[in-house]
Formats: sequence, C-alpha cells, structure tokens
Amino acid sequence: MRLLRTLADWLGAGALCVAPFIIDSTEGKILAIAGLALLTLQAIRKECYNLVLLNTIGIGGYLYAIYF
Repeated sequence: MRLLRTLADWLGAGALCVAPFIIDSTEGKILAIAGLALLTLQAIRKECYNLVLLNTIGIGGYLYAIYF
C-alpha cells in the first residue's frame, strides 16, 4: 500500500511537471487536473489543508477552462 501511495505522489508530481508545456490543449488541462488530484491525496495524508484547498480550486479552474 505504501508503494502505491508513493507511486501516486510521484505520478502527480510528474503530471504537473509536464502539463505546463501542453496546457493550451485539452489534454494538458486534463493532465493538470489528474496531477492535482493525485497530489491532493498526499496533502490530505499530510494534513496540509491549505494545499487541499488550493488544489481543489485549481481543479475547478481547469475544469472551467475546458468547458467554458
């Protein structure tokens, strides 16, 4: 289980490293959403609720950018 958590953390970080280079496309926004969602799980585990809020707002912003 710990390995899965660590993998999710690194995948989230990797997704957020790649996303800015393709953020103008829908795929880039989806990648950013996925990265933020994975890192939100880590922030919840670490009880960093300010980051949970920031990530949630970021996800909402990217969803808004995709659909409007």
